Amino acid sequence: MTEQRNEFTQPDTLGRAGSDAGTPVERRPDDPRSVVIVDDHAMFRSGVRHEIGNRCRVLGEAEDVDSAVRVILQAKPDVVLLDVHLPGGGGVEVLNRVHQKNPEQKFLALSVSDAAEDVIGVIRGGARGYVTKSISGPELIDAIRRVAEGDAVFSPRLAGFVLDAFSGAIDIASVDEDLDRLSPREREVMRLIARGYAYKEVAKELFISIKTVETHVSSVLRKLQLSNRHQLTRWATDRRLV
Repeated sequence: MTEQRNEFTQPDTLGRAGSDAGTPVERRPDDPRSVVIVDDHAMFRSGVRHEIGNRCRVLGEAEDVDSAVRVILQAKPDVVLLDVHLPGGGGVEVLNRVHQKNPEQKFLALSVSDAAEDVIGVIRGGARGYVTKSISGPELIDAIRRVAEGDAVFSPRLAGFVLDAFSGAIDIASVDEDLDRLSPREREVMRLIARGYAYKEVAKELFISIKTVETHVSSVLRKLQLSNRHQLTRWATDRRLV
C-alpha cells in the first residue's frame, strides 16, 4: 500500500503553480481534493472530516446558509459537500448565492433525505450529484473525486428520480407547487405518515406530541385536498416522495 501524504494544513496550490518556475503543473489522479463541509450538525461534520481527512483537504465547515456562502467563496474548494436542509434557506439557497459569484463551483449534495423533490431541487439548483448519508467513506471519497473531475454522481435509487424528471415521468412543476403549500414540519409529517408510521411513531421521531401530529396531518390533508391517510400515501408514492 502506498503511503498517503498529509499536507492538509498547507495552502491548496495543487494543479495551479509549479514549485520553482511558476509554471502550471498537472494534477495527478492521487492528489487530494479540497472540500468544504456544509451541514447543521457538528457531530456529522466531524464524522465526515474523520472519514475523508486522509484523502481530502478539508478547507472549512459551515452550519447554515450565510456561513456556508462566506466560507465557500473564500476557500474556493474543489467540491462542496452540501446538506439539503439548512437553517437560513436550505441547500438550494447556498447554490444560488454561490453560483451568482462563482458559477464554476462544484457541489455534491450529501443528505439523509432521499425524497424526489429534494434530489430534483438541488440538481436544478446546480449540484453535480446527490448521495445519501448511508454512503461509506471510500465511496464518498470516490464521489468527491468524480464530481471534481466533472462527472455527475448519484446513488443508484436517486439517479432514477433525475432520469424520470428529465423524461417527464415526474411532473416537477406539480410537485413543487403542491409542496410549496406545506411547511417544512408538515412535509416531515407527511413523509412519515406516507411511509406507514403511526401517529405515536411520528411523534417520537420528530419529538412532538401526538396532538401536534394530528394537527399537522389535518392541515396537510386540507392543503392537498385529500380525504385520508391512504390517499396521502398514494399521492406521495406517485410523486416519489417516500
